[in-house]
Amino acid sequence: MSAELDLAGRVVELVRRIAGPDAQAEVVVTRSDLALTRFANSFIHQNVAESGTTVRLRLHADGRTAAGSGSLVDPDGLAALVERTLTAARLGPPDPAWPGLAPPVPVPSATVFDEATAHASPDERATRVRAFVDAVGGLEAAGYCRTAYRSGAFANSAGHSAVGRTAEAAMDGIARTGGADGVARRCADRLADVDGAALGARAAAKARAAADPVELAPGRYDVVFEPAAVADLLQNLAWFGFNGKRYVERQSFAEPGAAQFDPAVTLLDDPLHGSGLPYDLEGTPRRALPLVEAGTTRAVAHDRRSGAEAGTGSTGHGMVGGSTFGPIPRNLRLLPAGGGPDVLAGQVSNGVTGAVADPDTAALVAGVARGLLVTDFWYTRVLDPKRLVITGLTRNGVWLVEDGVPTRAVRDLRFTESYPRALGPGRVLGLGRTPVRQPDRVDGAWWEAPPVRLASWNFTGGASG
Repeated sequence: MSAELDLAGRVVELVRRIAGPDAQAEVVVTRSDLALTRFANSFIHQNVAESGTTVRLRLHADGRTAAGSGSLVDPDGLAALVERTLTAARLGPPDPAWPGLAPPVPVPSATVFDEATAHASPDERATRVRAFVDAVGGLEAAGYCRTAYRSGAFANSAGHSAVGRTAEAAMDGIARTGGADGVARRCADRLADVDGAALGARAAAKARAAADPVELAPGRYDVVFEPAAVADLLQNLAWFGFNGKRYVERQSFAEPGAAQFDPAVTLLDDPLHGSGLPYDLEGTPRRALPLVEAGTTRAVAHDRRSGAEAGTGSTGHGMVGGSTFGPIPRNLRLLPAGGGPDVLAGQVSNGVTGAVADPDTAALVAGVARGLLVTDFWYTRVLDPKRLVITGLTRNGVWLVEDGVPTRAVRDLRFTESYPRALGPGRVLGLGRTPVRQPDRVDGAWWEAPPVRLASWNFTGGASG
């Protein structure tokens, strides 16, 4: 028995003793070892690490539900967690939609775990930072390299339990020359697959190619999005579209069974494809969930509560805050053209030539008569949740493409676009064959996609507009 599972079992026993045998409890114990090496002005200025254990308890007693968490794992700390959670439940409103506890079921082992990444040293992260800085060739460099290790366990008063562990690595860096930035970022299951030199070379090439940008008139353009920009599409589709709570409340665009996307689009939430625990916050086993298959919407993500309301059951997406915001698929993959090679997320294609940084993007750009190559998005905000109309800004490099060739850098632009519409039938003109995994700020979340060519994207003005 793991230490985390023993701890979770002790909390369940405390609930029985303090709240009585009829109380229902589920406990998640997570130990996290997180390490981050930051660099700015081309040198490391911060190296930090933290290690801690978090205990989360959700308790249902006398028809009322409450949740609490703590980091004190001694007997007094655990007893205090149970007592304050029970007090909160007694003071809360009735919860007639309580879905009950997950029953005992087998939970698969996580398929990916790298010991070397879990126990990586500061020197190993610094080596990648040095490689990045050397590769930018004298440009100003900034960013981070991080590693994470998590081990955990789940137990509930219905007799269900599960254990798991994960490790991941990520690097995100920019190179700057004058007012132009270039970016490169990757998330991987193994630190060994994060190539600092390749990322630095890519960021520097993009920065140099982005110098002296010109103004471009707003309008609709044929676009090629690099994986960093596609990641924003996936994130917003996940949060606001494939969210089971929003679907049940009729706030989502998703219509299972309808051909809402181009046939080139297949979206899969696949937590065990990368570093992810094999169970969710409610103990439900996690598995690959097809959300869109060849353009047809197939499913949305559910936790036990939204799944009960929808009459479909949980898909393994219980998460912190799920009762308020809803369950979110956080490991979304846009499958590449022809299935594509199942590449490691840390790999970077060769052929950095400036604005066009890899062969996949080059092939998509070659088909553009007049349009834009876009590296990245930021500050994206929802204007219309139901249609998922988003406004946001480009960053880290935009280029005008004429007759298949990037001809000049363009100043950053504001856009306003419905993400589902932009990916709708007949609008996806091409997908790359090499998916690239992008890191997220949320623990355990990532987005994986190849570059994408779309028939139309609505740019509404300059970045200050």
